[in-house]
Amino acid sequence: MPGTKARRNVSQQTASQVAKPGATATVPVEAVTRGATVLTPRGVLVERARAGDRSAFEALLDRWLDQAFRIALAILGREADARDATQDAFLLAWRELPRLRDPERFDGWLSRIVVNSCRGVRRGRRRVTIREISLDDVPGHAEPASEFEAAWGKQPASLDAIEHAFERLSVPERAILVLHHLEHRSVVEIAEVLGIPVGTAKSRLFAARHALERALEDELR
Repeated sequence: MPGTKARRNVSQQTASQVAKPGATATVPVEAVTRGATVLTPRGVLVERARAGDRSAFEALLDRWLDQAFRIALAILGREADARDATQDAFLLAWRELPRLRDPERFDGWLSRIVVNSCRGVRRGRRRVTIREISLDDVPGHAEPASEFEAAWGKQPASLDAIEHAFERLSVPERAILVLHHLEHRSVVEIAEVLGIPVGTAKSRLFAARHALERALEDELR
């Protein structure tokens, strides 16, 4: 499976950097409430990590690494860039985790960090490169989702043309298409991930679809 070694390297490199010696404070597993809120097992794990428990954060890393890497790979298109963005995202998440107020919102919070890390990696590249990995090579997606195809499906096109058209898009445009059509996030969930109003998420998704259509038309000329 493409990316398996890269994801394993991210896990090993990130785990070695997420905490300094001595940062091992823990929250007992039995602590399943936070204020008046009953936490899920995931929320308890996040609470433990927030308190500085390195093993709890490594468990979160193992659980969300594939999803984070998949998002970064679909946005950036190159394993090396996806690896850098994912590692940067998890290192930042470790530093910022104490500021996360609601442990149950960890998923959307982390996805936002991943998208922002992709922007940073993209800005660091001096030139646009041809995508090394097709969208259908992204783990868990053997073929583009039918609704994703509908975003450009007004005319037939080769996969290469679609990939090159996708490469023309900005990171924010790629991100919202990936979140909706490949990650199957609702507009409400996308709004939460990107930290924008639902109406803005709808309009950006609409604009990104049209940007992809225009880019594809240019590719087919």
